[in-house]
Amino acid sequence: MGIKLSPYSKRNIRRIIPFGIIWLVISWAFLYSEYAVLGDQSNTPHSAIRITPQIVVFASFSVFLVGTLVGFLETFFLNRIFIRRSFLQKILGKFFVYMVLMFVLILVFYCLAASIEMNVSVFNKAVWQQYLVFFFSVTHISTSVQLAFSLLVSLLYAEISDNLGQHVLPNFFTGKYHRPVVEDRIFMFVDMKDSTTIAETLGSKTYFELLRSYYFDFSKAIIKNSGEVYQYVGDEIVITWKLGKGLKHNHCIRCFYDMKADLEKKAKTYQKKFGITPNFKAALHCGEVTTGEIGALKKEIFFTGDVLNTTARIQNLCNSYNTDVLISGDLMEELQLEPYFEAKPLGKSKLKGKEHELELFTLHEKSNHGV
Repeated sequence: MGIKLSPYSKRNIRRIIPFGIIWLVISWAFLYSEYAVLGDQSNTPHSAIRITPQIVVFASFSVFLVGTLVGFLETFFLNRIFIRRSFLQKILGKFFVYMVLMFVLILVFYCLAASIEMNVSVFNKAVWQQYLVFFFSVTHISTSVQLAFSLLVSLLYAEISDNLGQHVLPNFFTGKYHRPVVEDRIFMFVDMKDSTTIAETLGSKTYFELLRSYYFDFSKAIIKNSGEVYQYVGDEIVITWKLGKGLKHNHCIRCFYDMKADLEKKAKTYQKKFGITPNFKAALHCGEVTTGEIGALKKEIFFTGDVLNTTARIQNLCNSYNTDVLISGDLMEELQLEPYFEAKPLGKSKLKGKEHELELFTLHEKSNHGV
């Protein structure tokens, strides 16, 4: 039986592995360029580089591990420390921290290796003299340049990827949506309740801070349920799933209730900081969309199809039905609801701008289900 990874674990692996790949590719480029300049000097006593298949494999594996270590530290530690810094502050701050870390690691491991080679204490004067020779050598300078370049490229990749959103940058690189693709997707439109009143009460700057916290507190539930953030539009967030992924384990439904639960846990924090506790309503619908790259001055992955307009229209009816969540009949037909979700039919409704009526449902979550 294979190991089942949680959506969190899969996401973290997808964030860490590119660091290893970037470091590996750059190391190959540096290795090839040095070999091209120096030629085959494998028989020279003072060769700056000796290339054998074993050395290439060992060096590649080592560099990949170092890259994944940087990715691990970035994902679980440094990114959280610099989360509220500007783009430039993040890059420079992280770059400095990693370079200091690399310098210390090289110092420690080189001195340990030298002490073992000379069979003396690591604090022996000869060890440090040899390290000084190495520190000012071409080999060390070349290594430092490679480390710095690898760090800079991987950090830029991470920051740009975070700013573009989940899977967007890899999709650009792979050309997945270079040609439009027809997909079946689920969309959930989430809208903050009484947002206009809240914005007027708090003022634009404080309201912005509220939105920042509000969206951040949704992230855990979205990742946990394999969702993708498509857009932030003012106080509205659009979350999407490929049909199979959204239906699996009722991810699209669970996401709504997990978001509710996470927001309720932070209720006291919101009251203390902003004097209000935000709440939201949502609508879910599924259907066919065409997905592709679009834009001349700014490219993005774009979804187009009637399903988006319909989901927005459904969401507008939440107040009319006095409910926090509405689900289309089309999506209900696809779902296999778990026992602790109870669907209540609301009949057919005429949506604004739509010729045909659409059957709608609302959901109730039974208590003590242990989700």
